[in-house]
Amino acid sequence: MSIRIAAIETFPVVYPTRGWFKFLEGPKGRPGGRPSVVVRITADNGAVGWGQSVPLHRWSYETLETVQTTIEHYLAPELIGLDVFDPEAIQAAMNRIIAPSFSTGQPICKAGMDLALFDLRGRITGQTAAQQWGRPTRERLTLSWTVNVRTLAEAEQTIAEGLAAGYRHFNVKVAPDPRFDLELCRLVKRLVPEGFLWADANGGYDEATALEVAPRLADVGVAVLEQPLPAARLTGYRRLRQQGALPILMDEGIVSSVELEEFIRLGLLDGVAMKVARCGGLTEARRQIQLLEASGLLWLGSGLTDPDLSLAACLQLYAAHGLQRPAALNGPQFLQGSILKQPIRVESGEARVPQGPGLGVEVDPDRLRQPLV
Repeated sequence: MSIRIAAIETFPVVYPTRGWFKFLEGPKGRPGGRPSVVVRITADNGAVGWGQSVPLHRWSYETLETVQTTIEHYLAPELIGLDVFDPEAIQAAMNRIIAPSFSTGQPICKAGMDLALFDLRGRITGQTAAQQWGRPTRERLTLSWTVNVRTLAEAEQTIAEGLAAGYRHFNVKVAPDPRFDLELCRLVKRLVPEGFLWADANGGYDEATALEVAPRLADVGVAVLEQPLPAARLTGYRRLRQQGALPILMDEGIVSSVELEEFIRLGLLDGVAMKVARCGGLTEARRQIQLLEASGLLWLGSGLTDPDLSLAACLQLYAAHGLQRPAALNGPQFLQGSILKQPIRVESGEARVPQGPGLGVEVDPDRLRQPLV
């Protein structure tokens, strides 16, 4: 007998933040908190699965409000009654009701649904994430500390905070000023000479600047350059990869495996900074990792300043697929509060991978109804 989706509910949750991170600002630079929408899916046998959508309006077009209304008015009515254990039918239904533009439509919204369904299947079967995938896992995952600063003095303080918290690897937000970026990366490398240094431009360079700065970033010890150009500047990506100064990773421009496969064929990239939320959830993220590995390309673990359930999903995926380099999962660095009965622990720059069924964590429903502190 099949088990079917009986109900889908949403809960807006805004996490308090600490420190400054450019993607967490509200309008006019006001503090905005970290918005999210928690999704609860109940099956007709009474089992419950939890997921989380994590929109960032300064990073993509999705917002807390668009996520919640899309789930309530479009996705939920379409999915209720479908078989929990038919993920292909569920994905097809979501993509019919919210159509694609260039790529998957509203992937951050759909990621919350995908996570909740994955969690639900795990709870029904009693399987962990690794068991559902038939893969080994590990207990801890090494993280990277984010350096997103406006001055070098601020950078020294941020690096010191990371070191004091036990972190030994750093990812740096760069662009548009190459002079400042080079000084910043020199500083990080001087203070943490053995750490893995990862530069992320978030599409902030033009082609000429990126071609000029990439070899110089390599000279000061940067290991990879992520999203140097805006997502649509494909010929520029080809030139950067042909230059060969640094491995060139894409991020914002990779939503589905359809464009990833095309970009690989066109020789535009050396790898991808994976984000579970960006590509619509665990189902598509796994597909992209498998495609990259089959093509002999890099993948690094990243995130969207993920809290709680979204963070748990990232940890499960990266641990089960044997991530080799530090993961740029900075939710624990910038966010406060938790909706979990036992929040995810980070000690000495390592996150504990949850070991329970589904996503491995337990939501405290009472915390969904009160402000987080």
